[in-house]
Amino acid sequence: MLKDLFESKKCFKLVCGAGNEDIQEVEKLVAIYSKAGCNFFDLCAKPEIVDAAKRGLEIAGIKEDRYLCVSVGINGDPHITKAKIDKEKCINCECCKKICPHEAILDTYEINNVRCIGCSQCEKACPQNAIEMISQIKDYKEILPEIIAKGIDCIEFHAISTDENDVMEKWEILNKYFDGMLCVSLDRSELGDKKLRERISKMLETRKPYTTIIQADGVAMSGSNDEYGTTLQAIATAQMFQNAKFPAYIMMSGGTNKKSIELASLCNVEPHCLAVGSFARKIVKEYLICDDLYSNPEKMKEAVVKAKTLVDTVLKRK
Repeated sequence: MLKDLFESKKCFKLVCGAGNEDIQEVEKLVAIYSKAGCNFFDLCAKPEIVDAAKRGLEIAGIKEDRYLCVSVGINGDPHITKAKIDKEKCINCECCKKICPHEAILDTYEINNVRCIGCSQCEKACPQNAIEMISQIKDYKEILPEIIAKGIDCIEFHAISTDENDVMEKWEILNKYFDGMLCVSLDRSELGDKKLRERISKMLETRKPYTTIIQADGVAMSGSNDEYGTTLQAIATAQMFQNAKFPAYIMMSGGTNKKSIELASLCNVEPHCLAVGSFARKIVKEYLICDDLYSNPEKMKEAVVKAKTLVDTVLKRK
């Protein structure tokens, strides 16, 4: 059971991307990382993406001890945004194309929404302010039933917002529609520590002890480099939640990489799970575009070896 995985503190979650709608990429990511020992997968909340993840598990030959989570967001949450380019302002300077980690910007300077994960790096790089991030919020009551029917183990709620009423309204819907493990993702970008603790306390009031995961986010989608600095905020946020002694599991995410568990240990932070997205996808990127990945055992082996170096930093920790 997923609960047992968290209790053991041997949980590694691969973040395929809450906005990643690329079916082939998700399938390959799950196949590679499942073979490498990853046991928890975070997915875009779309039925076809859940199906792709299940195919990835089948390709990997994994039938047990692998768990699927879908992520849903709220207005203002970067995980559910897509970039949009204003053609009248755009000067075709290629700044956005060069920096996009997901190759989501076409030669026509339009956005491939299937590949855009909402990281906003293009928006920050644009010298003309020609790019804005547009929220892709969806009605939970419409999307959840079909996704839940697919057979998932967890729903992750990105509650990065100052609108307390909106947060609690959507949290109530999730509790009504899903009786499994729920995860709430929070960072310090909008709220201070006191407000974050108050929000979690309120959200846990209607939950049984240890049926909830608190995802302590650092800086969302910032972990493409394997440095201590990029993971620092995730550890600080996790430490704050750990010290609060909530009856919930703690998972670190946002800027996480190979250095995360080492630095957390030095800070006496002991998360139940480590979630890695940008860095995990980056180290196997070359294999995600291989048409012969499944038919070429050597390529698959190479990809799994690279993924395993990351997964093992978590699963083999003391």
